[in-house]
Amino acid sequence: MQHISHSYQTIYSELAQRALDGAFTSEFSADGRFITAAVKGRRYWYFDMPDGQGGKKRTYVGPVDDPEVTKRVDNFKDLKSDIQERRKLVSTLVRQAYLPRPERGVGEIVQALADAGFFRLRGVLVGTVAFQCYPAVLGVRLPRTAMVTADADFAQFHSISVAVEDQMPPVLETLKQVDPTFREIPHQNDGRFTTQYTSRAGYKVEFLTPNTGSDEYGGRPAPMPSLGGASAQPLRFLDFLIYNPIRAVLLHGAGVPVNVPAPERYAVHKLIVASRRRTDGDGTAKSRKDLAQAATIMEVMIAQHQAEDLAEVFIEAWERGPAWREAIRKSIRQIEDAARTQIYTGLSHGIRNLEIDPADLGLDKILENGE
Repeated sequence: MQHISHSYQTIYSELAQRALDGAFTSEFSADGRFITAAVKGRRYWYFDMPDGQGGKKRTYVGPVDDPEVTKRVDNFKDLKSDIQERRKLVSTLVRQAYLPRPERGVGEIVQALADAGFFRLRGVLVGTVAFQCYPAVLGVRLPRTAMVTADADFAQFHSISVAVEDQMPPVLETLKQVDPTFREIPHQNDGRFTTQYTSRAGYKVEFLTPNTGSDEYGGRPAPMPSLGGASAQPLRFLDFLIYNPIRAVLLHGAGVPVNVPAPERYAVHKLIVASRRRTDGDGTAKSRKDLAQAATIMEVMIAQHQAEDLAEVFIEAWERGPAWREAIRKSIRQIEDAARTQIYTGLSHGIRNLEIDPADLGLDKILENGE
């Protein structure tokens, strides 16, 4: 395990701050004003801008109780864009700290959707592109073999898409600014809706949302009011993954501020989905990749004394029911022996540090014997 030096971690922290500042200043004009409004008992920041016809356009900004958002509202007039300096920081992290940079086309896609407001509207970058953000977040170099992808997956809670009362520009137009060959892929169960887009070069963009109902809803596209005409594919277990995401920076261009799943949630979620991949097509290869990503993050967190954070979300998933437990059991058995032993030991230690006996959860056998 190769740790990233403290100096490079400091550079990354500075880049993260500057990238968020830059994104904030680029989205709002000095001609408008910030206001607060209550929605279902919670207060949110909005930005009102004159529309030139005596009215105003209202843009969603974020929750008032999010200190990062409120700080930027308070300091809006003092924020300056420093794109060239940020590009230098990205170059340093890629060339000297050997942190991963996404393939150019994928980076441009994420940048375009970020500029269109996807992350401001509380969307979450998921999948392997999100995994590429974790080396900087965890301060450890991760295997590049688990980072290869030509897809970009984006997720949002349906409830958030409805509640923000704001929307991105049309997604297809946004993607065509990156590559004019992008086209919609009509949903196979209802061609009136689109959850996936693809380019001639083979880049694929997909929008996802949690399916917390019965499995029958998984085949129906879900309209998403904030996503600029895009719908989303409902998926089981996704609510667990994108709950309480963290901020990170994708090392593309001048740094793209994104929301990604907390690494411990990403790891446990990959354990669950790895065992549910279909064996036809490239399902087996994707399952191996899922397991590699899950094991890598868990090993890193355990080695860095973050076993309690990992144990908390592991318990949360374990207590979701029999289907979740069986998926976790099946995947853990497939992890190679040395890594599996480390994960068993670390998780057991983390659970006991939470003052919980693994036996009380029925976890003692799987953690001690892998059964």
